[in-house]
Amino acid sequence: MRSGLVLLLGLIMASGCAAGPAARPAPVKSDIHERGLVAQLYTPPGAARRPAIILLGGSEGGIDEDDAKALAAHGYLVLSLAYFGAPGLPDEMGDIPLEYFDTAIDWLKAQRGADPAHIGMVGVSKGAEAALLVASRNPAITAVVAGSPSSVAWQGIGRASREGRGSWSLAGKSAPFLAYDNSAPFTTVGDLYTRSWAKHDAFPNAAIAVERINAPILLVCGEKDKLWPSCPMAEAIDHRRDAAAVRPSVRLLRYANAGHGFLGPPWRPTDPDERMEFGGKAGLNADAAADSWPKVLRFLDSALGL
Repeated sequence: MRSGLVLLLGLIMASGCAAGPAARPAPVKSDIHERGLVAQLYTPPGAARRPAIILLGGSEGGIDEDDAKALAAHGYLVLSLAYFGAPGLPDEMGDIPLEYFDTAIDWLKAQRGADPAHIGMVGVSKGAEAALLVASRNPAITAVVAGSPSSVAWQGIGRASREGRGSWSLAGKSAPFLAYDNSAPFTTVGDLYTRSWAKHDAFPNAAIAVERINAPILLVCGEKDKLWPSCPMAEAIDHRRDAAAVRPSVRLLRYANAGHGFLGPPWRPTDPDERMEFGGKAGLNADAAADSWPKVLRFLDSALGL
Protein backbone atom coordinates (compact mmCIF):
# COMPACT_ATOMS: atom_id res chain seq x y z
CA MET A 1 0.00 0.00 0.00
CA ARG A 2 1.29 3.42 -0.79
CA SER A 3 0.22 6.99 -0.10
CA GLY A 4 0.48 9.28 2.87
CA LEU A 5 -3.10 8.79 3.87
CA VAL A 6 -4.38 10.07 7.19
CA LEU A 7 -6.64 7.74 9.12
CA LEU A 8 -8.61 9.36 11.92
CA LEU A 9 -11.33 8.11 14.26
CA GLY A 10 -12.11 5.07 12.14
CA LEU A 11 -11.76 6.81 8.73
CA ILE A 12 -9.61 4.50 6.62
CA MET A 13 -8.50 5.58 3.16
CA ALA A 14 -6.21 3.08 1.43
CA SER A 15 -4.40 3.60 -1.85
CA GLY A 16 -3.90 1.14 -4.68
CA CYS A 17 -0.58 -0.40 -5.46
CA ALA A 18 0.94 -1.96 -8.52
CA ALA A 19 4.30 -3.20 -9.61
CA GLY A 20 6.30 -1.34 -12.23
CA PRO A 21 9.22 -2.14 -14.47
CA ALA A 22 12.73 -2.23 -13.06
CA ALA A 23 15.44 -0.62 -15.14
CA ARG A 24 18.09 -2.90 -13.66
CA PRO A 25 18.22 -6.54 -12.50
CA ALA A 26 15.70 -7.10 -9.75
CA PRO A 27 16.96 -6.64 -6.19
CA VAL A 28 16.79 -9.50 -3.74
CA LYS A 29 13.99 -9.16 -1.20
CA SER A 30 14.43 -10.50 2.35
CA ASP A 31 11.76 -10.50 5.04
CA ILE A 32 13.15 -9.09 8.28
CA HIS A 33 11.88 -10.14 11.70
CA GLU A 34 14.78 -9.35 14.00
CA ARG A 35 15.11 -7.25 17.16
CA GLY A 36 11.38 -6.53 17.02
CA LEU A 37 11.60 -5.08 13.50
CA VAL A 38 9.07 -5.88 10.78
CA ALA A 39 10.49 -4.95 7.41
CA GLN A 40 11.66 -6.00 3.98
CA LEU A 41 15.25 -5.52 2.88
CA TYR A 42 15.86 -4.95 -0.82
CA THR A 43 19.44 -5.64 -1.88
CA PRO A 44 20.64 -4.68 -5.37
CA PRO A 45 22.84 -7.17 -7.24
CA GLY A 46 26.55 -6.98 -6.48
CA ALA A 47 28.74 -7.28 -3.43
CA ALA A 48 29.73 -3.64 -3.00
CA ARG A 49 28.69 -1.63 0.02
CA ARG A 50 26.23 1.04 -0.97
CA PRO A 51 24.25 3.89 0.59
CA ALA A 52 21.13 2.73 2.38
CA ILE A 53 17.62 4.11 2.74
CA ILE A 54 14.95 3.51 5.34
CA LEU A 55 11.57 3.82 3.62
CA LEU A 56 8.45 4.66 5.63
CA GLY A 57 4.88 4.46 4.39
CA GLY A 58 2.02 6.59 5.65
CA SER A 59 -1.04 6.02 7.78
CA GLU A 60 -2.14 3.06 5.66
CA GLY A 61 0.40 1.08 7.71
CA GLY A 62 2.38 -1.96 6.66
CA ILE A 63 5.27 -2.09 4.21
CA ASP A 64 5.76 -0.01 1.06
CA GLU A 65 7.00 -2.43 -1.59
CA ASP A 66 6.67 -0.43 -4.81
CA ASP A 67 8.87 2.50 -3.84
CA ALA A 68 11.35 0.15 -2.17
CA LYS A 69 11.77 -1.76 -5.43
CA ALA A 70 12.24 1.47 -7.37
CA LEU A 71 14.87 2.82 -4.98
CA ALA A 72 16.70 -0.50 -4.91
CA ALA A 73 16.61 -0.71 -8.71
CA HIS A 74 18.29 2.69 -8.73
CA GLY A 75 21.11 1.24 -6.63
CA TYR A 76 20.23 1.72 -2.96
CA LEU A 77 20.06 -0.86 -0.21
CA VAL A 78 16.51 -0.27 1.00
CA LEU A 79 14.89 -1.21 4.30
CA SER A 80 11.14 -0.79 3.86
CA LEU A 81 10.07 -0.56 7.47
CA ALA A 82 6.60 -1.14 8.90
CA TYR A 83 5.91 0.65 12.15
CA PHE A 84 2.27 -0.31 12.65
CA GLY A 85 -0.42 -2.19 10.78
CA ALA A 86 1.60 -5.39 10.32
CA PRO A 87 1.76 -8.67 12.29
CA GLY A 88 3.70 -8.17 15.49
CA LEU A 89 3.24 -4.38 15.51
CA PRO A 90 0.51 -2.08 16.85
CA ASP A 91 -2.73 -2.12 14.88
CA GLU A 92 -3.20 1.64 15.06
CA MET A 93 -1.18 4.84 14.83
CA GLY A 94 -0.60 5.67 18.49
CA ASP A 95 2.42 5.86 20.81
CA ILE A 96 4.74 4.30 18.23
CA PRO A 97 8.14 4.20 20.00
CA LEU A 98 10.72 6.45 18.37
CA GLU A 99 13.30 4.03 19.74
CA TYR A 100 11.96 1.47 17.24
CA PHE A 101 13.42 3.56 14.41
CA ASP A 102 16.75 3.85 16.25
CA THR A 103 16.83 0.05 16.37
CA ALA A 104 16.19 -0.07 12.63
CA ILE A 105 19.04 2.37 11.98
CA ASP A 106 21.47 0.36 14.12
CA TRP A 107 20.40 -2.88 12.45
CA LEU A 108 20.82 -1.44 8.96
CA LYS A 109 24.24 0.05 9.72
CA ALA A 110 25.43 -3.41 10.74
CA GLN A 111 24.44 -5.06 7.45
CA ARG A 112 27.30 -6.18 5.24
CA GLY A 113 25.94 -4.42 2.16
CA ALA A 114 25.28 -1.06 3.83
CA ASP A 115 27.54 1.97 3.97
CA PRO A 116 26.92 3.05 7.59
CA ALA A 117 28.10 6.59 6.89
CA HIS A 118 25.39 7.19 4.29
CA ILE A 119 21.87 6.38 5.47
CA GLY A 120 18.84 8.32 4.29
CA MET A 121 15.18 8.29 5.24
CA VAL A 122 12.30 8.65 2.80
CA GLY A 123 8.73 8.99 4.06
CA VAL A 124 5.35 10.31 2.98
CA SER A 125 2.68 11.89 5.21
CA LYS A 126 2.90 10.16 8.61
CA GLY A 127 6.07 8.53 7.32
CA ALA A 128 7.49 11.99 6.60
CA GLU A 129 6.51 13.08 10.10
CA ALA A 130 8.38 10.08 11.48
CA ALA A 131 11.43 10.61 9.24
CA LEU A 132 11.85 14.22 10.35
CA LEU A 133 11.37 13.31 14.02
CA VAL A 134 13.88 10.47 13.83
CA ALA A 135 16.46 12.55 11.95
CA SER A 136 16.13 15.31 14.57
CA ARG A 137 17.19 12.78 17.22
CA ASN A 138 19.60 10.50 15.41
CA PRO A 139 22.70 11.93 13.66
CA ALA A 140 23.19 8.72 11.71
CA ILE A 141 20.64 9.98 9.17
CA THR A 142 22.46 11.88 6.43
CA ALA A 143 19.57 12.74 4.07
CA VAL A 144 15.79 13.13 4.44
CA VAL A 145 13.07 13.17 1.80
CA ALA A 146 9.68 14.13 3.24
CA GLY A 147 6.66 13.98 0.96
CA SER A 148 3.43 15.71 2.07
CA PRO A 149 5.30 16.51 5.31
CA SER A 150 4.29 17.67 8.76
CA SER A 151 6.12 20.30 10.79
CA VAL A 152 4.70 18.92 14.04
CA ALA A 153 4.13 15.66 15.83
CA TRP A 154 0.39 15.02 15.82
CA GLN A 155 -2.09 13.46 18.19
CA GLY A 156 -2.59 9.78 17.51
CA ILE A 157 -5.22 8.19 15.29
CA GLY A 158 -8.08 5.89 16.24
CA ARG A 159 -8.01 4.65 19.83
CA ALA A 160 -4.97 6.80 20.65
CA SER A 161 -6.89 9.88 19.53
CA ARG A 162 -9.89 9.05 21.68
CA GLU A 163 -7.60 8.47 24.66
CA GLY A 164 -5.70 11.73 24.15
CA ARG A 165 -2.39 10.10 23.29
CA GLY A 166 0.18 11.07 20.69
CA SER A 167 1.28 9.37 17.51
CA TRP A 168 4.77 8.76 18.93
CA SER A 169 6.27 7.82 22.26
CA LEU A 170 9.66 8.27 23.85
CA ALA A 171 10.87 6.41 26.94
CA GLY A 172 7.41 4.87 27.31
CA LYS A 173 5.46 8.15 27.29
CA SER A 174 3.65 10.02 24.54
CA ALA A 175 5.99 12.48 22.90
CA PRO A 176 4.66 16.08 22.83
CA PHE A 177 2.01 16.46 20.17
CA LEU A 178 -0.35 18.93 18.55
CA ALA A 179 -3.86 18.09 19.74
CA TYR A 180 -6.84 18.03 17.42
CA ASP A 181 -9.20 20.98 17.61
CA ASN A 182 -12.46 19.29 18.54
CA SER A 183 -14.18 22.55 19.49
CA ALA A 184 -16.66 22.00 16.67
CA PRO A 185 -17.66 19.13 14.39
CA PHE A 186 -15.37 18.66 11.41
CA THR A 187 -16.60 18.07 7.89
CA THR A 188 -13.52 16.27 6.55
CA VAL A 189 -10.20 15.00 7.88
CA GLY A 190 -8.55 17.86 6.03
CA ASP A 191 -10.79 20.36 7.78
CA LEU A 192 -9.80 18.95 11.16
CA TYR A 193 -6.07 19.00 10.42
CA THR A 194 -6.12 22.47 8.88
CA ARG A 195 -7.91 24.15 11.74
CA SER A 196 -5.86 22.21 14.30
CA TRP A 197 -2.58 23.23 12.68
CA ALA A 198 -3.74 26.87 12.74
CA LYS A 199 -3.33 26.65 16.54
CA HIS A 200 0.14 25.11 16.45
CA ASP A 201 1.67 28.12 18.21
CA ALA A 202 -0.18 27.02 21.35
CA PHE A 203 1.73 23.70 21.28
CA PRO A 204 5.37 24.76 20.85
CA ASN A 205 6.74 21.45 22.12
CA ALA A 206 4.94 19.64 19.31
CA ALA A 207 7.09 21.31 16.66
CA ILE A 208 9.65 18.96 15.15
CA ALA A 209 13.15 20.25 15.97
CA VAL A 210 14.28 20.26 12.35
CA GLU A 211 17.12 22.62 13.24
CA ARG A 212 18.77 19.61 14.88
CA ILE A 213 18.86 17.63 11.65
CA ASN A 214 22.46 17.57 10.46
CA ALA A 215 21.53 16.53 6.94
CA PRO A 216 20.07 17.98 3.75
CA ILE A 217 16.28 17.86 3.58
CA LEU A 218 14.04 17.68 0.53
CA LEU A 219 10.37 18.53 1.08
CA VAL A 220 7.73 17.78 -1.55
CA CYS A 221 4.14 19.00 -1.27
CA GLY A 222 0.98 19.68 -3.26
CA GLU A 223 -0.92 22.91 -2.73
CA LYS A 224 -4.24 21.12 -3.33
CA ASP A 225 -3.62 18.65 -0.49
CA LYS A 226 -7.00 17.81 1.06
CA LEU A 227 -5.69 15.57 3.85
CA TRP A 228 -3.60 18.07 5.77
CA PRO A 229 -1.86 21.41 5.06
CA SER A 230 1.39 19.92 3.81
CA CYS A 231 2.64 23.00 1.95
CA PRO A 232 2.11 25.43 4.87
CA MET A 233 3.79 22.89 7.15
CA ALA A 234 6.66 22.50 4.68
CA GLU A 235 7.08 26.28 4.73
CA ALA A 236 7.17 26.16 8.53
CA ILE A 237 9.98 23.59 8.40
CA ASP A 238 11.92 25.77 5.97
CA HIS A 239 11.41 28.89 8.09
CA ARG A 240 12.44 27.12 11.29
CA ARG A 241 15.69 25.96 9.70
CA ASP A 242 16.36 29.44 8.31
CA ALA A 243 15.66 31.08 11.67
CA ALA A 244 18.22 28.79 13.28
CA ALA A 245 20.73 29.54 10.48
CA VAL A 246 21.18 25.79 9.97
CA ARG A 247 23.07 24.37 7.04
CA PRO A 248 22.57 22.49 4.83
CA SER A 249 19.39 24.28 3.89
CA VAL A 250 16.02 22.82 3.02
CA ARG A 251 14.93 22.35 -0.58
CA LEU A 252 11.18 22.62 -1.16
CA LEU A 253 9.35 21.34 -4.24
CA ARG A 254 5.79 22.70 -4.43
CA TYR A 255 3.22 21.59 -6.97
CA ALA A 256 0.37 24.04 -7.38
CA ASN A 257 -2.20 21.56 -8.67
CA ALA A 258 -1.19 18.35 -6.88
CA GLY A 259 -2.77 16.81 -3.81
CA HIS A 260 -1.62 14.44 -1.08
CA GLY A 261 0.69 11.47 -1.33
CA PHE A 262 1.61 11.72 -5.01
CA LEU A 263 5.33 11.27 -4.40
CA GLY A 264 6.65 8.06 -5.88
CA PRO A 265 7.77 6.40 -9.12
CA PRO A 266 5.76 7.87 -12.00
CA TRP A 267 5.02 4.42 -13.41
CA ARG A 268 2.98 3.56 -10.32
CA PRO A 269 -0.67 3.76 -11.48
CA THR A 270 -3.32 5.21 -9.20
CA ASP A 271 -7.09 5.28 -9.03
CA PRO A 272 -8.11 8.72 -10.41
CA ASP A 273 -11.28 8.94 -8.29
CA GLU A 274 -9.38 7.96 -5.18
CA ARG A 275 -6.61 10.47 -5.74
CA MET A 276 -9.11 13.31 -6.20
CA GLU A 277 -10.37 12.66 -2.67
CA PHE A 278 -6.87 13.54 -1.49
CA GLY A 279 -6.65 16.68 -3.61
CA GLY A 280 -5.55 17.65 -7.07
CA LYS A 281 -6.56 15.94 -10.28
CA ALA A 282 -5.41 12.58 -11.55
CA GLY A 283 -3.40 13.86 -14.51
CA LEU A 284 -1.84 16.71 -12.53
CA ASN A 285 -0.90 14.41 -9.66
CA ALA A 286 0.72 12.11 -12.21
CA ASP A 287 2.58 15.08 -13.69
CA ALA A 288 3.82 16.04 -10.22
CA ALA A 289 5.02 12.47 -9.61
CA ALA A 290 6.80 12.39 -12.96
CA ASP A 291 8.52 15.71 -12.26
CA SER A 292 9.41 15.12 -8.62
CA TRP A 293 10.69 11.52 -8.65
CA PRO A 294 13.81 12.18 -10.77
CA LYS A 295 14.55 15.17 -8.54
CA VAL A 296 14.23 12.96 -5.47
CA LEU A 297 16.71 10.50 -6.95
CA ARG A 298 19.17 13.27 -7.86
CA PHE A 299 18.87 14.72 -4.36
CA LEU A 300 19.53 11.34 -2.74
CA ASP A 301 22.41 10.57 -5.09
CA SER A 302 24.07 13.88 -4.19
CA ALA A 303 23.42 13.64 -0.46
CA LEU A 304 24.30 9.96 -0.07
CA GLY A 305 27.07 9.69 -2.64
CA LEU A 306 25.62 7.00 -4.85
